[in-house]
Amino acid sequence: MNKLFRRIAAPAALATGIAASATMVQTIRTPIPAVDAQAAQALPGADVLASSFRQASQVALQGVVYVQVEAAPRQARQQMPFEGTPFEDFFPGMPAPGGQAPRLGSGSGFIISPDGYIMTNNHVVESATRVTVQLTDRREYNATVVGRDPNTDVAVLKVEAENLPTVKIGNSNLLDVGDWVLALGYPLSLGETVTAGIISAKGRSIGIMQRPGQVGASPVEHFIQTDAAINPGNSGGPLVNLRGEAIGMNTAIASTTGTYTGYGFAVPIELAKRVADDLIRYGSVRRPKLGVQISGTTPADVEVFGLSQASGAVVRGVQAGAARDAGIQLGDVIVAIDGQQIRDDGDLLERIALRQPGERVTLEVVRYGERRRLDVELGAFENQVTEEAPSTAQPARGDVGTLGFAAAELTPALANQLGIRGQSGGVVVTEVDRASGAPTGLVGMRIERLNGEEIGSVEDLRRVAGRLDAGDVVSLIGRTQDGEQTIINYRVRE
Repeated sequence: MNKLFRRIAAPAALATGIAASATMVQTIRTPIPAVDAQAAQALPGADVLASSFRQASQVALQGVVYVQVEAAPRQARQQMPFEGTPFEDFFPGMPAPGGQAPRLGSGSGFIISPDGYIMTNNHVVESATRVTVQLTDRREYNATVVGRDPNTDVAVLKVEAENLPTVKIGNSNLLDVGDWVLALGYPLSLGETVTAGIISAKGRSIGIMQRPGQVGASPVEHFIQTDAAINPGNSGGPLVNLRGEAIGMNTAIASTTGTYTGYGFAVPIELAKRVADDLIRYGSVRRPKLGVQISGTTPADVEVFGLSQASGAVVRGVQAGAARDAGIQLGDVIVAIDGQQIRDDGDLLERIALRQPGERVTLEVVRYGERRRLDVELGAFENQVTEEAPSTAQPARGDVGTLGFAAAELTPALANQLGIRGQSGGVVVTEVDRASGAPTGLVGMRIERLNGEEIGSVEDLRRVAGRLDAGDVVSLIGRTQDGEQTIINYRVRE
């Protein structure tokens, strides 16, 4: 069964059931032995840990809120009328009677200021027409949406109140794998709930925030992974350390069932707080722009770019602006920013997102084995996310060769079919063999160079490809469908 990553807002109603296997129900026939003196000496440590859990829960829970959401009704046209909306996970297969009842959902949030600012997930309140929040003492308030950021899945609410209990903000940069954490929220409509676990991993990217036709700032996915139980309804609640400080915001789960099966994911609090501050101050997020397209490094990149290890962010494209002005080039590998090592592309995206437009940063790059330092003044993204209808045009098909893809001369008709703007002539990738190891994103790329040799025709491509053996590295430089230059490296599958 395939693993699914799901955002974790909850349905309005919960069906419960109890099942037990007879093989799991056994009578204990052997008396439980008394605790010996040596074991008893270890109990104070357990008491200290239990006390830490208890205190952290009590401190943080008072600032956690239950978020209830209504959205405008939609006429049901199919069995799953909310498919493709933020409410898809709320009501799978449950259309509203007559299509006229308001859509309902719920999630969690936590108060970050005594005067009523509340942090939650964007997907909890997106498309909402009415939002109410309830505190643990059952006080209830109408809330307004101050702002939302789909690129980080962070939103801020505001209620008109004073002297509210808050959740203290911690520092997610101080976390390490193995640290104890508690997940707080309102899962499955059960009321305020605390679960415990550890940090299982940091810097996870799970592809849950990608949107078709997205333009502008890229999504920032650099989640904290935890095995603390997180379920639908936990969305927007805090992940806290044993001091009761929020170090993340619960956002998604990896599940084949739609409920907890082992791992959950939280937005690091440093990133969430940076976004929330902008939403409160400006109503939108002022995202700094470096002006490059990047990806993580692969074993093929290590060989091509002369790296010591597969870490850093590979520059696959350079736009006009800050990066180009600073001298960043196609094929550079960004390995550090202001002296801090970069693990992967998600790490770089998060570190840049924590800055402000106009700030200067020092990047360390590896350029084909040579290490360089470049000073960059960050630009700014326009705060815009749009969706376009997917293209139904099918690329021309052809025989897939040694390189793992088919190519053809780029004619005006083929350019129109592939959605290529402002380019003609040369050679374009028309099809990729998924079993070959070639990246599927090659389709529509106009090839300019292959392993350093200029490509002007399909014959040029065949000539260079004919010298390749299984296991060799391929380095392609070309233009995307939008005309941006990019570089792709991969290994020919054996």
